[in-house]
Amino acid sequence: MKLVPNLQDDFLLVRVDEARIDAAVAIRFKDAMRDIVDQPVTRVILDLSKVDFLDSSGLGAVVAVMKMLAPERRLELAGMTPTVGKVFALTRMDSVFTLHAAVPELSAAAEGRHAG
Repeated sequence: MKLVPNLQDDFLLVRVDEARIDAAVAIRFKDAMRDIVDQPVTRVILDLSKVDFLDSSGLGAVVAVMKMLAPERRLELAGMTPTVGKVFALTRMDSVFTLHAAVPELSAAAEGRHAG
């Protein structure tokens, strides 16, 4: 599971560099996120712009990460593809998460600064 963290001043942006979050990778996704989110920020933004497929196991993994961060920190989602967005809408999870249509721009200073 390839996740690329970028620590910003007020949030941690984690890009999912995979086309799928499904049953085959859900546990690895959760484990990798557990290691990455050990940062002193209150917001973690998950960049899903490269994810084309998310099944119920993948959705469960994203929800598990949200619960792992709560209540001190929140997980926000950004850049969802239409297919992934539909999964969140059909399950009404779009009302649980803060969603951003676009992925936040990285600051110039943080562009090369990876967390972890």
